[in-house]
Amino acid sequence: MCSARRMLQQALRVSGRTASPVLKWMERCAEGAGAVCPPRRARTLEEMPGPSVLSFAWDLFGKRGLSRLHELQLEGRRKYGPMWKASFGPILTVHVAEPELIEQVLRQEGKHPMRSDLSSWKDYRNLRGHGYGLLTAEGDEWQSVRSLLSTHMLRPKAVEAYDGTLNSVVTDLIAKLRTRRRQDPRGVITDISAEFYRFGLEGISSVLFESRIGCLDSSVPMETERFIQSINTMFIMTLLTMAMPGWLHQLFPKPWNTFCQCWDYMFHFAKGHIDQRLQEEAEKVARGEEVEGRYLTYFLSKTGMPMKSIYSNVTELLLAGVDTISSTLSWSLYELSRHPDIQTSLRAEVHAVLEGRSVPGAADVARMPLMKAVVKEVLRLYPVIPANARVIADKDIHVGRYLIPRNTLITLCHFATSRDPGHFPDPNSFVPQRWLTRDQGNHAYASVPFGVGKRSCIGRRIAELEVYLALAQILTQFDVKPDPEGSAVRPMTRTLLVPDSNINLQFVER
Repeated sequence: MCSARRMLQQALRVSGRTASPVLKWMERCAEGAGAVCPPRRARTLEEMPGPSVLSFAWDLFGKRGLSRLHELQLEGRRKYGPMWKASFGPILTVHVAEPELIEQVLRQEGKHPMRSDLSSWKDYRNLRGHGYGLLTAEGDEWQSVRSLLSTHMLRPKAVEAYDGTLNSVVTDLIAKLRTRRRQDPRGVITDISAEFYRFGLEGISSVLFESRIGCLDSSVPMETERFIQSINTMFIMTLLTMAMPGWLHQLFPKPWNTFCQCWDYMFHFAKGHIDQRLQEEAEKVARGEEVEGRYLTYFLSKTGMPMKSIYSNVTELLLAGVDTISSTLSWSLYELSRHPDIQTSLRAEVHAVLEGRSVPGAADVARMPLMKAVVKEVLRLYPVIPANARVIADKDIHVGRYLIPRNTLITLCHFATSRDPGHFPDPNSFVPQRWLTRDQGNHAYASVPFGVGKRSCIGRRIAELEVYLALAQILTQFDVKPDPEGSAVRPMTRTLLVPDSNINLQFVER
C-alpha cells in the first residue's frame, strides 16, 4: 500500500493533477480492509475518545433526553470521529459510525451473532417462565429458529404466496382511509401513523394466523386496541428499564411493573389466537377434513417445536414487523406529499405496470424500480431502528485502529452513516433518484435499515411487500397532500425511530 501510494503521488505529480482526493480514497479503503501503512500498534479502549460519564448522562437525560439518541450519533461522529466510547453506569459502549468499520464488525461476528443483550426482555421471560423467541434467543437455539423461519419468510417465492392475503388487508385499509377522510371537510386524516400501525398489525396477523383480528373495523375490538397500546408502552419502557440497574427497580418499581404488565398482555393476546387456530385445525382433523394451512403458526406447529417456543416466537414476530410497516408507510406518504412531482411519477409507474388492473401482485412490484427507490430513500432518512448492536463474545476483534475486547457492546450507528454527506450528497433531502443508478457508488453498509447477514430482519420481505402493495393502491386512488394547517415533522427515538408529532395528511379522491 505504501509503495502504491508513492507511485501514485509521483505519477500524478508528473501529470500535473492533484493526488489528494485519490489518496484519501485509498487511505479509507486501506483502513476499511484492515490494512495499515506502516504497521502500527493497535490502540486500546483507554485511548479511544468519548464523552465523560457525566457528559454522556447529561446527553441522555437532558436536552430532550432519550428521544434524541439518533441525533447523538451525529454529534458523536462530529466530535470524536468514526469511533468513540461512552459509559453509562457499568455499561461501556463502543460506537461505530463509518460503513467500512461497521462492515469490519459484522464480518467478525461469527457463527452465532449476538445483538445487544435485551436484558429487560430476557429478565421478564425468566421471571414468567416464558421461552425465548427469535429476538431474544442466542446461540444454537436462535440458529434453529432462524433457519426454520427463513424458509417461509425470506425466500421470494414463499413470500409471493402471501400477496393475496395482504391485498385483502390493503382493500380494508383503503375503505378505512375513505371513511376517515369523509370525517373532515378538508379530507385531512390526522395521525396517519396510527391507521398504518393497525394496518401493519392486521397484515402480520393474517400471515401468522390466517385470520383477522379487527384492526381495521369501524370499531376496533377492545382486546386488539389494548394489544396495540401494550406494544407502544413496552417500547417506551424498554429504554428506561435497560438504563436502570436492577436494584433501582426496587426503589422505583413503576417502570418495571408497567413493562411486565405490557408483556403479560402481549403474550396473553398471542397465545389466545394461537390456541384458537390450532383448535380449529384439530377439530377439522377430528371430522376427517383435509387440513392445509399457509399461515406461519401452522408451519411452526408442524415442526415439533415446543408450544412454549411457539408462543414466544409468534409474540415477538407480531410486534417486530408492525412498526416497520407503519413507520415506512407514514414517512413515505409524508415525503411524497411534499414532493408532488415524485408522487406523480410513481403513480404513473404503477399505472403503467398494472395496465388497467386495480390490484397489484408481488410480480408487479418487481417491475416498479421507482417504488423500490422511494422506500429505500425513506428507510435511509428514517431507519426504523436507528442503531443496531453487537456483542462479540468469543474473541477480541480489530476494528479500524482499535482492539475491541470480547464481550464489549458495540453500537452500529446506522442513522449517522445514512445521513453522512460523504456517502449521500445532500443527505437530509428526499432524493429517491439516487437509488436508480447502478454506478451510485454508495458503500453497501452505508444504509442498512434491515441489518446485514444472519441477524438481518427476518420479516423484511413480508414487510416490504405489504408496504409496496399499500402504496400502489393508495396512490392510484388518492392524491396525497400535506395538511394545509400542518407543520414539519421530525423523527425522535422511542427505542425505535418515530415521528415527534402526528403526521396529518390530506387525501383527495382521484
